[in-house]
Amino acid sequence: MVPISSMSHRTRQSLRLGLVLASLPLLACGATGDNGKGSESGGGEKGGLVGNPAPDFSVKALAGGSGTVSLKSLRGKVVLVDFWGTFCEPCKKSFPKLEALQHKYAGSGLRVIGISEDEDEDKDKIPGFADTYGAKFALAWDSDKSIAREYKPETMPSSFIIDKEGVVRFAHVGFHDGEEVEIDREIRGLLGP
Repeated sequence: MVPISSMSHRTRQSLRLGLVLASLPLLACGATGDNGKGSESGGGEKGGLVGNPAPDFSVKALAGGSGTVSLKSLRGKVVLVDFWGTFCEPCKKSFPKLEALQHKYAGSGLRVIGISEDEDEDKDKIPGFADTYGAKFALAWDSDKSIAREYKPETMPSSFIIDKEGVVRFAHVGFHDGEEVEIDREIRGLLGP
């Protein structure tokens, strides 16, 4: 058994997240377990919410906005909900890509929301992470992990694309280079002409 005190900071954070979300089969940060494929468009095991109504949530924005972010209030828009953490290396790559998508499609009705799964002692890092990686979209902190319990992200990052009627249409587990092209296509299809 390895003493916790000898683990790296990132390892301790991952361990804590796994303990808090003990019911979730989390993989190592960024591992997809699916040979790099990131989306699921059917109702398969991965992204078990695909084809079902997205669980509602209401959470305070810590960066990229002010006030409360409520999924229900965004009905009529296409919403990308991204679960991430400041400890997550692939999130550093995905954030600029998500910001580009938000910028490109905001006028057409896209809203990107980042839900941080950081621990309490790291929540103050969220605004700095947003600044460093260019995220201007709303970032919130899932303080009690209740949103993650509803969505069951397999790893960080995990994204869920929700249509205008509030139904989860796509799930992306992990992030790999070039995945933003697939996400772009999915969002365009949901936004319509």
